[in-house]
Amino acid sequence: MKKSLILLFMLIASIALLVACGPDREETTPVKTDETTTETETGEAETAEEPAKPEKLIVWEDTDKSAALKPAIESFEKEYGIKVEFKELGMADKMREQLRLDGPSGTGADVVTLPHDQIGQVVTEGLIQEIEVSDEVLSTFSESAVTAQKYDGKLYGLPKATETPVFIFNKALMPEAPETMDEVYAFSTDFTDGKKFGFLALWDNFYFAHGVIGGMGGYVFQENDGALDRDDIGLNNDGAVAGAEYIQKWYAEGLFPKGIIGESGGSAKDGLFNEGKVASVMDGPWAFQSMKDAGIDIGVAAMPTLPNGEHMKTFMGVKGWHVSAFTEHAYWSTKLVEWLTNEENAKIRFELTQEIPPVTTLIADPIIADNEGAKAVALQSQYAVPMPNIPEMGEVWGPAASALQTIATGKAEPKAAMDDAVKNIKTNIETNHPSK
Repeated sequence: MKKSLILLFMLIASIALLVACGPDREETTPVKTDETTTETETGEAETAEEPAKPEKLIVWEDTDKSAALKPAIESFEKEYGIKVEFKELGMADKMREQLRLDGPSGTGADVVTLPHDQIGQVVTEGLIQEIEVSDEVLSTFSESAVTAQKYDGKLYGLPKATETPVFIFNKALMPEAPETMDEVYAFSTDFTDGKKFGFLALWDNFYFAHGVIGGMGGYVFQENDGALDRDDIGLNNDGAVAGAEYIQKWYAEGLFPKGIIGESGGSAKDGLFNEGKVASVMDGPWAFQSMKDAGIDIGVAAMPTLPNGEHMKTFMGVKGWHVSAFTEHAYWSTKLVEWLTNEENAKIRFELTQEIPPVTTLIADPIIADNEGAKAVALQSQYAVPMPNIPEMGEVWGPAASALQTIATGKAEPKAAMDDAVKNIKTNIETNHPSK
């Protein structure tokens, strides 16, 4: 026994000596992982093992949008051999609620779709996770659409569709879209008589009013180093007040009817336009079909420039695909998100749902370029800003709407109203979102 131990130790020592005398090897540390390769500090590429493939992935899609999802799933399954199941849920309301319930129990989706303005809240609740994709993937999309998928400087999804208000006109009453709001104003003063109107917009609604306020120099939250600063609110600076004054002008001069103020304003505006009594409106792509169904020959363009020469900074909404924080297959879920948003599948989605993809190469594609409405949204999106997606944004809508309604009805001067709005927003933020 003793002799055997001595022989064993001698063998180990010999092996160690041979290793020590062998050629020097430079130690390498993986510094970047891109799909299946790892680049080392010496510049050599090494094959990295992909995580084991799951038997299936589950996707939650928006209601009535799965027609565009099916072909993307089929091609993904063929490419990677992973089965993908899906079900439809209301994106704006049901999706987040269901993820809260099913995620922790392990019965939820691996990939979900959400409007970008919910990202901050769902990240705060721990419902979705940060994803990492290559710069090549990110370069597929417009910069603003990618920004909309970030929270606190980190990426939490990839964009699948975008929407923003545009200029829609009745070609029978206005043959071409004016290039400036000064032209729209001049047309409206001649055309409007109390029964018919040259231009209508829901500017007592902050979603639409931001186009004017932002274009004049106002802002909701200042962006610093890729993150929104909730303490820097620009809704009562000189530009915002100038925007509010411009909005008040249209109401004060009777260019907008009193009936489009308040909660019923949208239906009143739609009714007048679909009856052929309005030459032009500011509205979103969701309005196109009902206008066409009413027999209106519509034209669509990006919003005319403001009196200061700047483009309207309309709010942009971006729908995205996100990876659940509860998935056990983050790598393959991210792969699926990349697949669903690639150029080919983005084009298919537009063809089947008319949802406009923020894929830069498709703006010049005939499928977009030859579609007047889609082209207008794509062009206006270049000047639009994503709605702030931090939870504090929830404290903005109410005070902003109240201020705009008092401005529209002439019950308050723009400066005083916007000062009150900012004061109330800050109070609400301090009350409902205590600093960490």
